[in-house]
Amino acid sequence: MTIVAVHNWYQTRGGEDRVFEAECALLEAHGHRVVRYTADNASIARMSRLRLLKATLWNAAAYRELRLLVQRERAEVVHFHNTFPLLSASVLRAAKMAGGRVIQTLHNFRLICPSGLMLRAGGPCELCVGRALPWPGVRYGCYRHSRAATLLAAAAVLVGKQAACFDGVDAYIAVSEFARKLFLRGGLRAERLTVKPNFAELDAGPGEGGGGYVLYLGRLSEEKGLHVLLEAWNLLGSGRILRIAGTGPLAGWVAREIHGRNVQYCGPVSRQQALQLLREAALLVVPSLCYEGCPLVVVEAFASGTPVVASNLGGLAELVTPAQTGWLVPAGDPEALATVLEQALGNTVRLRAMRKMARRQYEQHYTAEANYRMLMDIYRRAVES
Repeated sequence: MTIVAVHNWYQTRGGEDRVFEAECALLEAHGHRVVRYTADNASIARMSRLRLLKATLWNAAAYRELRLLVQRERAEVVHFHNTFPLLSASVLRAAKMAGGRVIQTLHNFRLICPSGLMLRAGGPCELCVGRALPWPGVRYGCYRHSRAATLLAAAAVLVGKQAACFDGVDAYIAVSEFARKLFLRGGLRAERLTVKPNFAELDAGPGEGGGGYVLYLGRLSEEKGLHVLLEAWNLLGSGRILRIAGTGPLAGWVAREIHGRNVQYCGPVSRQQALQLLREAALLVVPSLCYEGCPLVVVEAFASGTPVVASNLGGLAELVTPAQTGWLVPAGDPEALATVLEQALGNTVRLRAMRKMARRQYEQHYTAEANYRMLMDIYRRAVES
């Protein structure tokens, strides 16, 4: 099968970028021909405001290029990941007009929320779900804390809807059942919406948790609940070690805040370093304040046999099974998080048992082979419809 894979790279590489790379490699490993069509947000710094506005609302050049590419390659499937802001909804129309079956993975919530995060005032927000016009998001400046930027993000979706670009998608992929239900409320049709979680592309095997530390691994940004984590850590007794690995807007703040807290800031790490940190960690902590879909770090923790303490929100509540693969705590509650961490770290026998259950969860649901079968089933149903 020939597949054209489409993605708009983020300036700071994250989970969506990694899933795009991993799925392309997975398809190629199984003998499929994958042709990549991408844009990179690093180029925004060289663009005028007018040019960026035009690209975000309707990128005519990308429309022409992708339509010709799909026709030339005779692609059976065109699989979209991120198209915001440089590719726009125009590329969805281009793929459809070129005769390809159109698949789109909904990594974030941008179709129903201008910011894509469904986060406002430090907690989940669903004010725009189901609205024809997402005025609450614009009113509160939810995207980049800017009404103008939020209006542009909302307009990009509205232009795509008016041009029927989203109606032309043959299959949408949600990464969790929680996300699927939100998108149904937002107006997507149930028969076109399938759940396929993310997967761990590298399996280094289970670790023993010998490092004994608690690990935060991921983007250092407001919605990830880092201030809640550090407040909780202050409430724990001495002798525990927290390691924070990653980069993002709050990297400088984290570096300043960790002094005297038994916290080690590792900075950005490679994939191999990240996997090693996960294998040696006693626990992974994911204190997100926003709805997560299917964070790769949780899937990779399970592959490493590492239990997870996570906020009881969104897709995290589906991923983590309390008393088996980890613990769920109320989001934004440092006292509750501290209590759970204290209890978990104090029961080494239970932690050992949970490491085996976490690894079993990975083997049953999140391997590359299991994901490949799900992906091909989605492709085949779209092609045969």
